[in-house]
Amino acid sequence: MQDNSLANRTARPTDWNCVNWRKAQRQVRNLRQRIFRATQDGDWNKVQSLQRLMLRSYANTLLSVRRVTQVNQGKRTAGVDKLVVKTPERRGQVVDHLMTFQPWTAQPAKRVYIPKANGKLRPLGIPTVIDRCLQARVKNALEPSWEARFEATSYGFRPGRGCHDAIERIYSVAHANGRKEWIVDADIKGAFDHIDHDYLLEAIRPFPARELIRQWLKAGYVDKTVFHPTDAGTPQGGVISPLLANIALHGLESALGIVRNARGFIKGPRTVIRYADDFVVCCETREDARRVLVILRDWLAERGLTLSEDKTRIVHLTEGFDFLGFTVRRYKAPRTRTGYKLLITPSADAAKRLRTRLCAEWWALAGQPVGALVKRLNPLIRGWANYFRISVATTTFSRLDHWMVTRELRYVQRKHPRKSHAWRKARYWGKHNRRKGDTWVFGDKQSGAYLLLFRWFKIERHILVRGTASPDDPRLRGYWDRRAAAHAKDLRPSLQKIAKDQGYVCLVCGETLFNDEEIQTHHLEPRAQGGPDSYINLTLTHLYCHQQIHSGEPESIGNPTHEPTRRWLRSWLA
Repeated sequence: MQDNSLANRTARPTDWNCVNWRKAQRQVRNLRQRIFRATQDGDWNKVQSLQRLMLRSYANTLLSVRRVTQVNQGKRTAGVDKLVVKTPERRGQVVDHLMTFQPWTAQPAKRVYIPKANGKLRPLGIPTVIDRCLQARVKNALEPSWEARFEATSYGFRPGRGCHDAIERIYSVAHANGRKEWIVDADIKGAFDHIDHDYLLEAIRPFPARELIRQWLKAGYVDKTVFHPTDAGTPQGGVISPLLANIALHGLESALGIVRNARGFIKGPRTVIRYADDFVVCCETREDARRVLVILRDWLAERGLTLSEDKTRIVHLTEGFDFLGFTVRRYKAPRTRTGYKLLITPSADAAKRLRTRLCAEWWALAGQPVGALVKRLNPLIRGWANYFRISVATTTFSRLDHWMVTRELRYVQRKHPRKSHAWRKARYWGKHNRRKGDTWVFGDKQSGAYLLLFRWFKIERHILVRGTASPDDPRLRGYWDRRAAAHAKDLRPSLQKIAKDQGYVCLVCGETLFNDEEIQTHHLEPRAQGGPDSYINLTLTHLYCHQQIHSGEPESIGNPTHEPTRRWLRSWLA
């Protein structure tokens, strides 16, 4: 283990394989909670003092480097300096560099383009790895203070919140008994590209690292070796950009005159649900919805933003609207008390995009063995079904299953053009999943691999996050532990029991298993030494925690090949 305290700079080079992640996570979590409490108390001097401590924290630096170089999807994408950090040795060097560097000058971002859902290209700005690590460190200092101030109806890019919370909030507002029937479906034109820098910097004025954020905003970008300055906007692709966008768009409820009673419930004819730069405003009359549009235009103009006139519209719930991939619409239901019912379903565009993606995968895997096909397609099926299972998706799932059968038939016809249909059916289809009992399950009978069916994912309503609750609030530790445990249903049944036995936390770093990191199974007694695959010999860890266990560094975790028992692991983790 590191001899020096994680709160201070290193006294010797950082050994990445010897980092005590449990201690680092605990120190950063405690600092975030102290910043959160000080903000709620209005003690701004204490807030700034704690933020400076977070910016200098060695534990914060360790977690920032881990997030950028191991966890984030863009960990293998280089910036303009063409630097990518892939090895434990290099990660340790980056940590030491960040703890000793002199006043920093931000480098420009690298401009890349990714396809959007409508077929167009979305520009992204990729900062250098060092800048990304610095942004992650600054974010941990800035975010807790704003988490104490953000509105309850803001759900995008915030810890503990997501798309499902925004959809559930819409359902609670627009249900058949509700009076808010007119919807302002708003779309901000290029929100991330046009946020006014002066307004944003003024909003974060007391923050100690404000000058560093100003450098990132003004750093510009390089597109095909040509430098372009940036006078507005936040770079999409930066670690801190979503937080800055949320800060710029904070205050929407106040602008619309939305007030709450002592219990936190909204009083009045309006309510707003926002997910980053996508939001809808629910009103009781069409005239009020028109007044909301006028307010929104003036409010956004202060931030350098405008509404997209082509995409912003006022609709009635009986017409329906799309939000975050779902279609929200009120239908006639004569047998109900109100004569209507609200249904939230997967949108037609979302289903079409999935079929396009799956079709491309089928063509790319033509002629490949079934095992390769299953390995590629099952994550897509599981991810899409888990996202939309909170809605009325049974019909959509059934249609997708029928569509998949046609693709499977084309696949085997191309693979075995001279075989009969009966031979193909006997070869590839059957009761591969005996617990379900479906006879038309496509797979490989030799290896046992098979494609998942969409209809196997049962519809489950999402539980809306409570009011302004934040993971940085120390009083809600039990509440967030219970919400994290609910994600265990996405695991295989055999792993759900293991997760429950260990309290749904990683036994190495002490954090929840469901923090967006890959989960792996670790044998306490290696199979090479006769360790069984029984529950008592298995534990779930994050991918990179698992790698640390097998790094072979005796100072950090002991030798994992020597007497690896549950008692040893627990004694090391204590």
